[in-house]
Amino acid sequence: MFTQAMQTGAFQVDVATSNNGGHPPEFWAEQAAKKIISVTDTAPDVIKSQAIAFQNHVEQVVLYYMKCAIDCDRSTVSYMVTEAGQPQLAEIIRRP
Repeated sequence: MFTQAMQTGAFQVDVATSNNGGHPPEFWAEQAAKKIISVTDTAPDVIKSQAIAFQNHVEQVVLYYMKCAIDCDRSTVSYMVTEAGQPQLAEIIRRP
């Protein structure tokens, strides 16, 4: 995976690529946590370390619920595919 950030003026552009499919839930949980809790480089060390610890905790919570949502969606899609008469395809979809 390649991640690049470019900052010009008032906005920042982040680019992240992946190989052989989309990004895993861990990637998206990290991105969400960074957007929810931003930590400035100029913060005092004590506050910065607390903010980073909280950011890591939020990342783990987001990751847990993202995985729950993915499992739920796979179950829903698998059920719909089974109902459409494709039980073998449904079994492939159900696998993580």
